[in-house]
Amino acid sequence: MIRLLRLENAALAALAIGLYWVSGASWWLFAALILVPDLSFIGYLRGPRVGARVYNAAHSWIGPVLAGAAGWLWQEPPAVSVALVWAAHIGIDRALGYGLKHEAAFPTPISAASASIDRPKEGRQLILCRKLCIAAPVPG
Repeated sequence: MIRLLRLENAALAALAIGLYWVSGASWWLFAALILVPDLSFIGYLRGPRVGARVYNAAHSWIGPVLAGAAGWLWQEPPAVSVALVWAAHIGIDRALGYGLKHEAAFPTPISAASASIDRPKEGRQLILCRKLCIAAPVPG
């Protein structure tokens, strides 16, 4: 299953890069922007909760989809170019096994290949597995 998810994200990254190439946008712009979403790690200077939220906001598919749709709707090619670079970044990250972060388990991504269990102070077990996070009461 993990291999399939990685292949899907690699395909999305390839699609974004292919569309970028067809768009005729500058490859210098691509090179300049491809790592920009990783600047969201700066959020971790304010703690794991803020860091995870900022990182996840920059690495969610919602941002590039909305930016790309707005750019296409309003005929703004630069917005579409930025959205495609952003989408390529997310696809590459996920294809390499990096996923969204959980605020209780830095730097463990939610999409970590192996499940892990952590016991936060609230007396709940936090079960992290691929794209699923469940906080369940600890029996007893």
